[in-house]
Amino acid sequence: WDTSRNCHFNEILGFYGLAYWYTWQVTILGLGPIWISDNEAVKETTARLLREGGIFGFGLSEREHGADIYSTGMRLVPQPDGTYLATGRKYYIGNGNEAARLSTIGKIMAPGDVETDRYERFTFFAVDRDRPGFRCVQNVVNSQSYVAEYELTDYRVLPTDLLATGRDAWDMALNTVNIGKYNLGWASIGMCTHAFYEAINHAAGRELYGKHVTDFPHVKQLFVDAYSRLVAMKTFALRPSDYIRSASTEDRRYLLFTPMVKMKVTTQGEEVINLL
Repeated sequence: WDTSRNCHFNEILGFYGLAYWYTWQVTILGLGPIWISDNEAVKETTARLLREGGIFGFGLSEREHGADIYSTGMRLVPQPDGTYLATGRKYYIGNGNEAARLSTIGKIMAPGDVETDRYERFTFFAVDRDRPGFRCVQNVVNSQSYVAEYELTDYRVLPTDLLATGRDAWDMALNTVNIGKYNLGWASIGMCTHAFYEAINHAAGRELYGKHVTDFPHVKQLFVDAYSRLVAMKTFALRPSDYIRSASTEDRRYLLFTPMVKMKVTTQGEEVINLL
């Protein structure tokens, strides 16, 4: 796992096509809980699936609750043999139709159980689409990407499928978002770079009133503004990569900067496209 290299690959895929980037991006999210976990057996299986070309998904959000983790409706009911039966639905989950594994969050709760601590019931577990009890319900978007709704019905979860429980599972959800979602900014950088090349080549190749379009002062201003914003986007997005690399329990600056990349770099990217 190399977060810095992941960022640059996000930029490359954003440059060539957002649908390709999306498959990669949600794979990063799906791998996050596995990478963070202490389950070495799942990690080894995941490495094999990656070598075979597998993609992954991150089963967190639900239709009724969005990304409100506290309200997750996925339930794992303990069984006498030490396994669990999982029942619930996840919504807006990229790669849900083809993922080799889906890292899914839920709560271990038998009927009548009471939550005495806000974190104690949470668990992250690895879902295998080929196991009985899994159903891909539908694609919820009209695009080349597949963003799934999937359902588990009495899906048997083995103890070896668990990635984390309790507060560790909760932290796993948030930290996966922290190190994964900011790659939206890098996709915007790639898209805007491609758009800049296309726009300036097009404008330089056109003549109006005996002048190249790129000679008009207002067009120059548009390109300079777009380029300046693009350089600023990339410079800012590089900073949290360094902060993640140097992070410790005392230095967690990346928690401020990664959501800023996700939000502000992408909205600046929209402005760059508007200018172009």
